[in-house]
Amino acid sequence: MADTPEPTSALPFFRTQFGLDERSLATVLETAFERPIDHADLFFEYTTQDSVSLEEGIVKSGSRHLEQGVGVRAQVGERQGYAYSDEITVERLRLAASTARAIAEGTARQRAVAVGGQGAPVHNLYPLAQAPTEVAVAKKVALLDAVDVYARRIDPRITQVMASLVAQHRQLLIVASDGTLVGDVQPLVRLNVQIIATDAAGQKREIGYQGMGGRYELEQLLDPEAWKPLVDEAARLALLNLDAQPCPAGTMDVVLGPGWPGILLHEAIGHGLEGDFNRKGTSAFSGRMGERVAAPGVTVVDDGTLPNRRGSLNVDDEGTPTQRTVLIEDGVLVGYLQDRLNARLMGMKPTGNGRRESYAHLPMPRMTNTFMLAGNDDPEDILRSVEHGIYAVSLGGGQVDITSGKFVFSVNEAYRIEQGRLGSPLKGATLIGNGPDVLQRVSRIGHDLELDRGVGVCGKDGQSVPVGVGLPTIRVDGLTVGGTEG
Repeated sequence: MADTPEPTSALPFFRTQFGLDERSLATVLETAFERPIDHADLFFEYTTQDSVSLEEGIVKSGSRHLEQGVGVRAQVGERQGYAYSDEITVERLRLAASTARAIAEGTARQRAVAVGGQGAPVHNLYPLAQAPTEVAVAKKVALLDAVDVYARRIDPRITQVMASLVAQHRQLLIVASDGTLVGDVQPLVRLNVQIIATDAAGQKREIGYQGMGGRYELEQLLDPEAWKPLVDEAARLALLNLDAQPCPAGTMDVVLGPGWPGILLHEAIGHGLEGDFNRKGTSAFSGRMGERVAAPGVTVVDDGTLPNRRGSLNVDDEGTPTQRTVLIEDGVLVGYLQDRLNARLMGMKPTGNGRRESYAHLPMPRMTNTFMLAGNDDPEDILRSVEHGIYAVSLGGGQVDITSGKFVFSVNEAYRIEQGRLGSPLKGATLIGNGPDVLQRVSRIGHDLELDRGVGVCGKDGQSVPVGVGLPTIRVDGLTVGGTEG
C-alpha cells in the first residue's frame, strides 16, 4: 500500500504569491497589539471557482471567478473588531489591523507576538493530485452533454433537462497571536441535475432534482458510474410526482427516510446547539447541559473529519483542527459547537467549528457534518409499525426559529402509510413542529444511517457555508403534517 501523502500547506503559495513571511505576519499582529487587546488573527484567502451549466440541450453559460483577500480580527472580551481588504500587501494588512484594533479597543494586556511553524494542518481529509478548477473545460462540457442525452432516453415524458457543474479550489492561511500558523488547500465539486417531466396531455409538469459532490477530484464526478444513478433518481422523482396525490393534513406518525432528511436535524436542532446562541441564552437548549433533551437511543454528532465529505475540513477558519463532537448522547445533552471566541467566554474548548463564508466575514460557530447515529431497528419493521401516517423520503426548504425551536419543512417525496404498508405518493406535504419536542418523539431508530450526497448549504447571519447531514430511518410519533388534501 502506498504511503498516504502529507497534508498540503497553503503557506508556500502565499509566500510566493504575496511575499508574506513569518516576520511580516508577526509585524502586522504587533500593529493590532499597539493598544491592549486579548487576541488578534489574520485570515488569508485565494479562491478560484468555475461553473458551466446546460439547458435546452446546450451549454448556455460558463464562468470563472477569483476571490482573494485578507481579514484582520481583534478581540477584547466579547467585542470584536474586523476589517478586510482585497489587496494582500503588508501596508494594507497594517491598516486593517489598526482599524480592527480601534473597533475593539479595551483594557486587555499588551503582549509580544511570535508566529512560526510549517503551516500544515493535522488532518489530510482530501488529498489532491489536481485542482478541480484545472480540469479542461471540454471535459466538463462533455459531462453535461452526456447527462442531457442519457436523461432524455429514460422516458419520453421527460421534456427538459438542466444540469450544472461547479468546481472550487480554496487556499487559506490563518495566523493568530497565540502562535497559530496553518494553511489549507480545499477542493470542492458539485453536480446538479434538474429534470422536468410532462404528462401525455401536456397539462401537468413536475420537477425532479438531485445533486452530488464533495471535497475530491473532479475526475470522480466524470465517471458515468457516479453520475448515472443521480440522473436516474432525478428522473424517477419527476415522473413519480406526475401521479402524486394531495397530502392529507393532521397529526400523525411520520417515518423519516435515511440520508437527506437529516436536514431537519441540522436546521431544527443543530443550530440550537451552536455556542453563540447558548452563550447568549437565546437557544431552546440554553442552560440544559446534562439534561435529557431527546428520547433514549438518540445520539447526535457533528464530525468534520470524514474524508472527502462536503462539510469536512482539515482545520476550521480559525486554524483549529476539526474533530468529532458528540452533542447529544443517548438522549442527554453533552456538548455544544464552539469557535474560539465563544469557547473562551463559556470556559470551554474550541471544537473546530469556527467557520466563515470568506475573508470578508467574521467566523462564528457553524456545523460541519451533522447526523444521528444508527440504532438497531430494521427499517422495514419501522414502516410496518405505523398504522396511519406518512413516509418522508426527501425534504425541501424550511424555516426555523432558533429561540423557540419551531420549524416548518416542505417534503419533496412522501408516501402514505396505511396499516404498515406504503401507499400512493403524496405531494404538498409539510412537517411542522418543535426541534426539542421532535427529539422526544423519536420512538424507533433504524440501523441504516446514510449521509447525504453532498449538496448541503447552511445559511446563518447572511453567511453560507457547505455542510453535510445524515440520518438513519426514524419514526417520530404524533408530528403535525400540513397538506393540500381538502
